[in-house]
Amino acid sequence: MPRDHRPAKSVRVLLAEDQQMMRGALALLLGMEPDIEVVAQVSAGDQIVDAVLVGRPDVALLDIELPGMSGLDAAAELREQAPDCRVLILTTFGRPGYLRRAMEAGAAGFLVKDGPVEELAEAIRRVLTGETVIDPALAAAALSAGPNPLTARECDVLKASVDGATVADIAGKLHLSESTVRNYLSSAIGKTGTRNRMEAMREARQQGWL
Repeated sequence: MPRDHRPAKSVRVLLAEDQQMMRGALALLLGMEPDIEVVAQVSAGDQIVDAVLVGRPDVALLDIELPGMSGLDAAAELREQAPDCRVLILTTFGRPGYLRRAMEAGAAGFLVKDGPVEELAEAIRRVLTGETVIDPALAAAALSAGPNPLTARECDVLKASVDGATVADIAGKLHLSESTVRNYLSSAIGKTGTRNRMEAMREARQQGWL
């Protein structure tokens, strides 16, 4: 056990998971660890920061795809508003782009959900001591995949393309001209090696760039 781990005091953990059954199972299993206490549970990303400021957990265990706000965006906000809280991303989607974005947001760890709870508990302890804990297979995949080739604006335009939005719809939503939207879409399609914007959006999501 690391010397600076605190055996006399439980590690306080917040869980952010939108699936009630998964959240309950994680809380139950982590609660069985003698040195871990789940002090807060939330089901939406926009509840995370307030719950952390109230409950003051040592570690926030965040899913990525949450209603209201993604776990990655919440991690970035926590870095500003609760820098003492360590963030550990736990997700079903082990996508290289997600890992890069998580590290940029200040996360201390990134794990996928198919691992044993003992590994998760140990990861919680390790990030609390200042370590960075990353799923090894995902780290290798992220290195081989390279950085996100899309600009922030290209990502915005692709995100706004959901549900069959027209170029005019996207332009109005993002306060851009229609010609500018077309240019961003064309560039994104080229960078993703796809044939149209819907394929580009799917590819960008699969890579974890959106």
